[in-house]
Amino acid sequence: WVAETLVGLLAPCGRGVKISGRKIEGIGVLEKPVSSMSNIMDFDRAVIISYELARKIANLKSNTLFGNSSLNVKAGEGISIQALRDEITGILRAERRLKPREEDNFSINELSLLADLLDSFFGVLNVVGLLVGGFAIFVGMFGVANIMFVSVKERTRIIGIKKALGAKRFVILLEFLIESVVLCLIGGALGLALVQALVLALSPVFDFGFQLSWYNILIGLLLSVVVGVIAGIIPASQAAAMNPVEAMRK
Repeated sequence: WVAETLVGLLAPCGRGVKISGRKIEGIGVLEKPVSSMSNIMDFDRAVIISYELARKIANLKSNTLFGNSSLNVKAGEGISIQALRDEITGILRAERRLKPREEDNFSINELSLLADLLDSFFGVLNVVGLLVGGFAIFVGMFGVANIMFVSVKERTRIIGIKKALGAKRFVILLEFLIESVVLCLIGGALGLALVQALVLALSPVFDFGFQLSWYNILIGLLLSVVVGVIAGIIPASQAAAMNPVEAMRK
């Protein structure tokens, strides 16, 4: 907006404008920012100049809301807020030559309003997700158990033959438990793949990126194993307790 207003459609680089009677030569134009709630400053209506030049044309030591002077810092991709605070604190203490036991003579303020709003939103979303997810797991557990009961019934004669040939009870039990766990792992893997596809689709839409962490993936797979064991323990125990003679007659 500033470049278009001052120089119009002409190339702004190399052209001069005056600020407080001083001629300033343009060396570049910032990319037009995307309007969003996470953009704190309107750089579309700002001019960036050096600190030394700013000292000559403005009173930088005047008392303002943020003290004598302030710096706006944004964390890079993959950098946590706490890591950014620690880095800024170390740089400012070194610049001001503060001893280890001396207190900070500066303050670091965060844009907490948006963060608190998002925390509240995602807190409610987590509770809703736990309720819906818990109900889905409960229903899915009965579905897997039903599949395993059908599998045991269809393979009754095979179970009887295996036991007649000397298969131990724990072997039959382990066979059906593994089958139940594998069935749940396949379902869990498909669910994680669907979530990852949804994350990749939503990330370009919003200013902040979504990601499926390895921790969540591990929790999902472990939960699938637990559900598989719980859903398959009764059918597996029923198969392991069969009498080989009666099983082969059915």
